[in-house]
Amino acid sequence: MNELSERVLADLERRPEPEACRAMTEVRAGVDALDRALVAVLAERVRYMDAAARIKPDRSAVRDEDRIEDVVTKVLAAAARDGLPADVAEPVWRLLIDRCIAYELQAHERLHG
Repeated sequence: MNELSERVLADLERRPEPEACRAMTEVRAGVDALDRALVAVLAERVRYMDAAARIKPDRSAVRDEDRIEDVVTKVLAAAARDGLPADVAEPVWRLLIDRCIAYELQAHERLHG
């Protein structure tokens, strides 16, 4: 496990469970810990976009509609399993995918001109 993973996991382990919260300070502490974890995970996701930009041979390969739908389908299945409402998961992931594609296009341009 890398240092980032250990730090994120330690932070998450210290947060109160939602069902145990009795005050808004506890709720906010839990949300803040999750937000820090989400930032760390999203930063790693973006590093995969850097790798994709390096690997893909040309700019036209960056946006792949079939892959977008595959990702959304997998996310919705995971969301259903974990109790995340689809009306939260789908728009969040579609926006995330859109922004990651925009980032990857910029990275591809930087790398390949």
